[in-house]
Amino acid sequence: MGLAGILGTHLVLADVLVQYGTEEQKERFLPRLAKGEPRGGICLSEPNAGSDLQAISTTARRRGDSYVIDGSKMWVTNGRRAQIFLVLAKTDAAAKPAHRGISAFIAEKGAPGLTVGRDIDKMGYKTVETCELHFENFPVPAENLVGGEEGQGFKQVMTGLEAERLNVAARGLGLARAAFEEAIKYAQQRYTFGKPIAQHQTIQIKLAEMATRIEASRLLIYSAAAKKDRRERCDLEAGMAKLFATETAAEVSLEAMRILGGNGFSKDFPVERFYRDAPLLLIGGGSNELQRLIIARGLLERYKEHS
Repeated sequence: MGLAGILGTHLVLADVLVQYGTEEQKERFLPRLAKGEPRGGICLSEPNAGSDLQAISTTARRRGDSYVIDGSKMWVTNGRRAQIFLVLAKTDAAAKPAHRGISAFIAEKGAPGLTVGRDIDKMGYKTVETCELHFENFPVPAENLVGGEEGQGFKQVMTGLEAERLNVAARGLGLARAAFEEAIKYAQQRYTFGKPIAQHQTIQIKLAEMATRIEASRLLIYSAAAKKDRRERCDLEAGMAKLFATETAAEVSLEAMRILGGNGFSKDFPVERFYRDAPLLLIGGGSNELQRLIIARGLLERYKEHS
């Protein structure tokens, strides 16, 4: 979960640059990012703006050859160790609709005005830090405005979030598979009433449902990832994969805990950690409630009736 989180945020930054960066930006940043030098992150969510990114309040004001960024960002995975960030900020607070006033910037640590705040104490997902970042009169060169044009940041980030949602979906698949493997191994070793619990129909039904959902998750992810590889729009497919795979992770980790019984609630077995890690996947990368809306809107657009 932690390593995939580090890669996920790093690759969203890279993906946005690949698709929308100027040629100069690509030449300056992508070779370094491909080497993992520097490590990248994304600064999108805020204390009062999570899934609704149009509600951000962080601002970027043009001042000569630079922009000055002010505001606070939350839930920055890899925030303490990353050296370069994709930052979403408002360059025109009066724009209607609001997304037309939002721009994306590449911000590098080093200049004064950027403070890494506390590490958020989380229920799970403890193998990578998740931080608050505070910007106060933080200068970013104008040449670091993604694409060189203001007002395009919302669209740029939404496309980049396709990659993040695929990453989160794949993490859900991996977590579900790990929980299932622990459960099916335990079910063949634990005896009750004179036989392994895997021989009881109730446990067999649980295992069958878990394995079926895991395989369906895998196929959804591969289908969406194939579209991404072809550089086709895949917000609908990525949303479906993220929704189904992460719900599967939550359900399978709970069922694994039930199969292990008291041992599943104990830190002596890894299922307890899988159960604590799973809820992040339901929320991160856009909550699953939001995914359902994205999927519905995509379907209505795809099957639009023409009168």
